[in-house]
Amino acid sequence: MSDIEETINRIKTHKSVQGIVICNNDGQIIRSTYGTESKEGENIARTIPTLAAKAKSTVRDLDSNNELTFLRIKSKNNEIMVAPDKEFLLIVVQGPKEEKKEDE
Repeated sequence: MSDIEETINRIKTHKSVQGIVICNNDGQIIRSTYGTESKEGENIARTIPTLAAKAKSTVRDLDSNNELTFLRIKSKNNEIMVAPDKEFLLIVVQGPKEEKKEDE
């Protein structure tokens, strides 16, 4: 099994992970755990690379010696984590974590 497959399988084992997309900087999907019938993977691959590029640019504008290594976007419904590389992006979508209930 390749390193990529091992990494994807390890990430998928987390309960709250909803999907994984690996795409190039142009938004072309290299690998996705979303089914072919689901447009969600395509939407993620189309929109997140643009946002990541803007975040990279902003970090570099603030400090020319710095670079973006990770981007985390948290919304009401889920969390999107982006690990950028020179040639591709690893994007993980995670659902809300269940909070522990305190005993009364």
